[in-house]
Amino acid sequence: MVMSRFLLLQLRPEPEASDSEYRAILDTSGLSADRVHRMRLEQEDLPRDMDPGDYAGVIVGGGPGCVSDRPADKDPVERRIEESILRLMPRITAEDIPFMGCCYGIGILAHHLGAEVAKGRFNEPVGAVTCYTTPEGAKDPLTAGLPEQFDAFVGHKEAVQNLPKGAVHLVSSGPCPYQMIRHGQNVYATQFHPEADAAEFETRIRIYRHKGYFAPEEADALIEMCRAAKVTEPPRLLEGFVERYG
Repeated sequence: MVMSRFLLLQLRPEPEASDSEYRAILDTSGLSADRVHRMRLEQEDLPRDMDPGDYAGVIVGGGPGCVSDRPADKDPVERRIEESILRLMPRITAEDIPFMGCCYGIGILAHHLGAEVAKGRFNEPVGAVTCYTTPEGAKDPLTAGLPEQFDAFVGHKEAVQNLPKGAVHLVSSGPCPYQMIRHGQNVYATQFHPEADAAEFETRIRIYRHKGYFAPEEADALIEMCRAAKVTEPPRLLEGFVERYG
């Protein structure tokens, strides 16, 4: 059993975005590369017999895919990535295996649990958004140390529409209520990006400029907004997740 290592599943087909996200997750979590089994799912398939319980925890990064898209509309690579992740979720939720899903990860978790994930409602502009810990969030071991109000970077096309059955609501924002949830005691997911600082988000804005997250001509203004933002608290979540389960 490889209990000292974390499984990192990356869903970004763009090499620059994937590599930048990988470095950001190492930096914010405090993990060294030798404690991470990194899998880029656009390049390799999850083995059918992979046991997520062989790891200290599972971290799922973000990506341009949307679970709410019709299967026929999904990019074939993104569809294969999504199907791979979803195959792991029954084990993760049934056995309460430590899990941290970042952005796309909350859609995966909520979809698996039967909640609605959709576009149109709960939209929020790309950039920094003010988040609020809920009463349950103030008591949760992972989020109890967060202030009642903090800023985080967001960029998504779809959002969780209702709290999944059996889940606890930990963090909200005005535009998007379900910014962070927990299922069981150890399965977490965020809509915001806990791994991203301003430099990381600037990289993503440049890469995804023509991917439908915002009007391309807004990119430079969004980058300036990110540089001016004070986003300091979200990285504590990945650091706390690794400390708690590693």
